[in-house]
Amino acid sequence: MKRRDLLSAILLAACTAATAAKTTISPRHDQRHTAVSSTSAAVSSSCDVYRGSWVADESYPLYDGARSCPFVRQAFDCRRNGRPDTAYLKYRWQPSSPCSLPRFDGLKLLGLWRGKTVAFVGDSLVVNQYESLLCMLHAAAPGARTNESWASGENPSIAVRFEDYGVTVVYYLSHYLVDLVHDKAGRVVLKLDAMDQGRKRLAADVLIFGAWRWWARKSVYCSWDYIQDGNTVVQDMDRTQAFTKGLQTWARWVDANLAHTATKVFFQGYSATHGNGQDWGAPKGKTCAGETLPLSNAAAYHGQPNPQDTIVRRVLAGMSKPVHLLDITFMTQLRKDGHTTKYSGDTGNGDCTHWCVPGVPDAWNTVFYWVLASGNSLRH
Repeated sequence: MKRRDLLSAILLAACTAATAAKTTISPRHDQRHTAVSSTSAAVSSSCDVYRGSWVADESYPLYDGARSCPFVRQAFDCRRNGRPDTAYLKYRWQPSSPCSLPRFDGLKLLGLWRGKTVAFVGDSLVVNQYESLLCMLHAAAPGARTNESWASGENPSIAVRFEDYGVTVVYYLSHYLVDLVHDKAGRVVLKLDAMDQGRKRLAADVLIFGAWRWWARKSVYCSWDYIQDGNTVVQDMDRTQAFTKGLQTWARWVDANLAHTATKVFFQGYSATHGNGQDWGAPKGKTCAGETLPLSNAAAYHGQPNPQDTIVRRVLAGMSKPVHLLDITFMTQLRKDGHTTKYSGDTGNGDCTHWCVPGVPDAWNTVFYWVLASGNSLRH
């Protein structure tokens, strides 16, 4: 089996549907500042790198995914899957003045991480960022020796080690962050109060978590037979309540295990979907399919707030361990052109959830790099 197909079999077989939950978030983002304004760790309180616009930049993309990066799975490799337009590759995220972002420096980041382990934990949107970062690092050090390993089973993972730097970048599949286990009868149980499967992640020096999409929907691929919360076992429950309980369990686990460590912790925010063209003034029934240009400003997006976003902010604000929210919502709202659509290699409906790589996730990693390289402390 070829490497890309093997990766898909290990990590995406559980949840390949990629159908968006029908929730979005307001572009005005007023609620951000009530909970995590300092979480954005900007140069000053008036600087927010997550507000800005996409500007054309002919020096982009930062790498050629189809030809030179061995880490992009077929589902994200839009050019390899026949996407003919290329304008979506030529945009750089520019924060509003007085903010600015440095150009991503993969060699500097590899040096900063020398001897360390960086772990991504979450669903396929986290995979989007993970594979983007691997490509950005590989482009910066194309001659560096890399080794890959993977594990299947109930806790699938993929690890890529940059041998010349002693840097390991690993991804752990976790659709809900809390445990999804099989009981003695073989039934799948979503345990809202347990994170026993998280022990391996404690060895990481940098942790990036993200999981919210699958809480809103139940899939034949990514599902449970029962939900357990303490001694209470139910077949189903209000999904917003379940998400809240699960995220609170994650927060307690982080605080209990990492509050007094130097481990840097990030949480990937809500990535906007574009399955409803009315969100940006298009006719009813229009989706992201065929879109080739981003939206120009916040006023062009009319989607409704996603309730899970507010929950994430509230939980992060109550934690002892500083956690940086990668607040990617606004920048992704503007990129109706950046999704994999029919160029995911899937013969089904267009995917307006995941992103082409290279593409939008590269901007997430540029912000991620800025937070790490700038030396700003992580705060709520």
